[in-house]
Amino acid sequence: MLVPRPSYPLFEFLAELESVRVVQYPLVYNGAWEIDFDALRHAITPRTRAIIVVNPNNPTGSFLKQQEHEELIRICRDHGLAIVSDEVFSDYARHDDPNRVRTLSSTSEVLTFSLSGLSKVAGLPQIKLGWMVVNGPETLRRAAIERLEFIADTYLSVSTPVQWAAAGLLALRKGIQSQIETRVRHNLAVLCRAFGPESSNRVFNAEGGWYAIVQVPRVRTEEEWVLTLLDQQGVLVQPGFFFDFETEAFLVVSLLTREEVFKDGIGRWATLNER
Repeated sequence: MLVPRPSYPLFEFLAELESVRVVQYPLVYNGAWEIDFDALRHAITPRTRAIIVVNPNNPTGSFLKQQEHEELIRICRDHGLAIVSDEVFSDYARHDDPNRVRTLSSTSEVLTFSLSGLSKVAGLPQIKLGWMVVNGPETLRRAAIERLEFIADTYLSVSTPVQWAAAGLLALRKGIQSQIETRVRHNLAVLCRAFGPESSNRVFNAEGGWYAIVQVPRVRTEEEWVLTLLDQQGVLVQPGFFFDFETEAFLVVSLLTREEVFKDGIGRWATLNER
């Protein structure tokens, strides 16, 4: 299976549990993140079965665009591949964009699996409930659903209380999403003010999600940056290599932190940069 880089680091571990090999394809940044389709095509072999997209990506916050979606369909149709689209963050977009693809659930040209769940949609990671929409040519879709039913019957099913509560929890999602979006936008504004055009740190554009990427000077390794911020300033960030960034030095910042705590932490970080 082909997976994006940078992206969520769990895919490789999940694939290994199923004896599946993961091969990465790069996302490149030119003011916005986009798929490197030349590298993606080069990564395809006769053993390739599917392409994973994360929409929007974690941690880059980049959505799939219409042109990218069309190119993915062409590639998968030509090579007989499926698309697996992780869409748990799709409700968290920073601004409207008519060129953006919010979900691949209506993709019917190739076998497509669109995944989501309560963890991000309703801010409830502790309540385990996920779902998928299967689409594509009817023969392929029916065969895939039959296999999925077998898998679902083999493993323990979702608990009955969660299934009964799902409708009520989903009905409450607008309230929690509004709170999350307000906090994320506020914290991102604080970050951008602290690391503006004159700063040695560069905040990358993000279209959605809960994270920000900051490119920092290569006077330290990412590990040294993380440990220095933690030891000297009490500020916790994640190194880019956790998400398979191809080069250094990048730090990933959570925008979910309480506003007052986030502002204090970014202020400490900015003070460290001035030394």
